[in-house]
Amino acid sequence: MARGSGVPLRVVSYNIHGQRDDTAALAAVVRDAAPDVVIVQEGPRRFRWRRKSAALAESFGLVVAGGGLPALGNLLLTSLRVRVLATRCQRFPLTPGRHLRGAAYADCVVAGGARFTVAGSHLSTDPAERPAQAALLKRELDAAGAPVVAGADLNEGPDGPAWATVARGLTDAADAAGRADRLTYPCAAPRRRIDALFVDPRITVVDYDVVDTPLTRRASDHFPVLVDLLLPRPE
Repeated sequence: MARGSGVPLRVVSYNIHGQRDDTAALAAVVRDAAPDVVIVQEGPRRFRWRRKSAALAESFGLVVAGGGLPALGNLLLTSLRVRVLATRCQRFPLTPGRHLRGAAYADCVVAGGARFTVAGSHLSTDPAERPAQAALLKRELDAAGAPVVAGADLNEGPDGPAWATVARGLTDAADAAGRADRLTYPCAAPRRRIDALFVDPRITVVDYDVVDTPLTRRASDHFPVLVDLLLPRPE
């Protein structure tokens, strides 16, 4: 695991399965992790989604930064260490008969003055759709002015074409920590690594974990990815 000087940032990327499991366990998992940023997939995206997003954030001890319905359930939450400067949402083109997918982005500054762009997405379960969605996500990541932290449920593993598109030019946090063998899905019988966190090469990966505990097995059908980072210090 690489170490160096920089501004610390703790990030969780988590597919919460539409809050269809044990919500008390879900809240405990995130609170125990004490993250600065949570990148949520399958967050609130329907009726009263704003209220539901705020309630979810409160249960985590965080605030809503961006996303939700406009990003089709991709939700960005932050602690009070993080100030959000701007947000934007993206919807991928709809294939008839399929679920809409999208992404959320937030330009942020963390205590200590380091700027970064956080992004979250959830790609299609259809392998024919994923490459084009990955290309649209990657275009936005490449256009970010600050170092990128991107969490996603890619619905495919590191040998897939969509994964390769998103990962190009970025650091796979699991690889950087020597823990690419840690599987993220499904909790009942883990057999795939489909949940990933990618970071700008200027960001140092200090630690990486796929949190597998009795609580996480009750909280969702995906394990959360927990990563400690060091952002470049402002010049």
